[in-house]
Amino acid sequence: MDTSTGPIASDSAPPAPATDTSADPGAVRRAAWAGLVGTALEQYDFVIYGTASALVFGDLFFPNATPAVALLASFAAYAVGFAARPLGGLFFSRYGDRLGRKWVLVTTLFLMGVSTFAIGLLPTYSQVGLLAPALLVLCRFFQGFGAGAEQSGGATLLTETAAVGRRGRLASLVMTGAALGTVLGALAWILAQTLSEEALMAWGWRVVFASSLVVTVVAVLIRRRLSESPVFQELKKQHEKPKSPVAEVFQHGRKPMLLVLFMNVGISAQSYTYQVFMASYLVSTVGVDSSFVPKVLMIGATCGGIAAIGFGILSDRVGRRPVYMAILAALVLLPGPTFIALNTGSPYAITVAIIIGFVLAGQGAVGVQMSYFPELFGSRYRYAGVTLGREFSSVLGGGVAPLICASLLTAFSGSWVPVAAYMTLMMIISLVAARMAPETRDRDLTLLTDATALPKPTPEKSTS
Repeated sequence: MDTSTGPIASDSAPPAPATDTSADPGAVRRAAWAGLVGTALEQYDFVIYGTASALVFGDLFFPNATPAVALLASFAAYAVGFAARPLGGLFFSRYGDRLGRKWVLVTTLFLMGVSTFAIGLLPTYSQVGLLAPALLVLCRFFQGFGAGAEQSGGATLLTETAAVGRRGRLASLVMTGAALGTVLGALAWILAQTLSEEALMAWGWRVVFASSLVVTVVAVLIRRRLSESPVFQELKKQHEKPKSPVAEVFQHGRKPMLLVLFMNVGISAQSYTYQVFMASYLVSTVGVDSSFVPKVLMIGATCGGIAAIGFGILSDRVGRRPVYMAILAALVLLPGPTFIALNTGSPYAITVAIIIGFVLAGQGAVGVQMSYFPELFGSRYRYAGVTLGREFSSVLGGGVAPLICASLLTAFSGSWVPVAAYMTLMMIISLVAARMAPETRDRDLTLLTDATALPKPTPEKSTS
């Protein structure tokens, strides 16, 4: 990986004591609520779409395909949203470091909500033929485009707003919001599945997507009351806002961006394998009743949201790096035992396996990321750096993970072993990257230099 170079990196020096740039308690509370609610909407949108892909979209939009091919087609459309995320990240991160975090967070929220609501209005294949899946993919693209700067923006705002020593716990609220979104999405499908099969396929699934409008309105109202982060306000005073933050990331911040990419790719792959692929695996392979899946996902997400705060607090006390590496090491070993538990068919064993997956991969590890990743970057292009690293890794990880897992399952006659091997391999990549990352706890976020920048060598004193 390239080390930072150029005029920004040349100012590198040993880490200075963190400057307390935290805002007043009211601003901190507003930032916490804004991060939580916004990410809840993002995750709600993705969960209801992912569950629909596993349960109903095959029949609605790909009815002429075999069940296996229809499932693959649904997951391929799901992956389009992840392919759009780095494009959205490239677009919005240009403005997050120039115009401010708040402006981008309100805009992305609105785009995600409208796109999800539009899915509920789409005609099905039986009504308009091939136009139906084409429109589904288009809505999914804009959904992902809006999500491209959402979590990174919320994490950056919260990390820059929180007081020193409390960044981990406050930034982890972003992933508590993600857990809340998963719970709400699961609840929506639990209620929808109380309908008859005919009603669910006719209009019930549309109500699930239309409900996104309610969450969107609430989230926008909360975010409009946001204050800009103190770090960004300081940049404005010093006239340090970059004209092209994306270009500066590629010129000066390649090393932390690549670290973020590889540290997240395995987490992203396992997270969405638990949240999306395993829902279809439980129904189609294990033979679990489809009504059980949203319930177990809801329980897993609830536990994961609590774990995110716990790991965030722990990272404030012992450091980001040791906590993150411990979680990754556990996830390297987890896939095999998870599939053994799932294939027992026991509701208790399945629930425990899903809970552990959510606690570690779904929310726990990402809860630590929410403060760790922003702290890796200098203040000039922090938003852009975190966004680009996370969203490109989301394409390579979570975006294709359900599709790869479903393909492996089909290619190997239903064997789970290749799927578990894939999950383990992806996590090893992240573990190796984490070993190369520095510790960042309580770093001064007003510094222009990255945490990965090498300190200037101290000149040797001549002796007479």
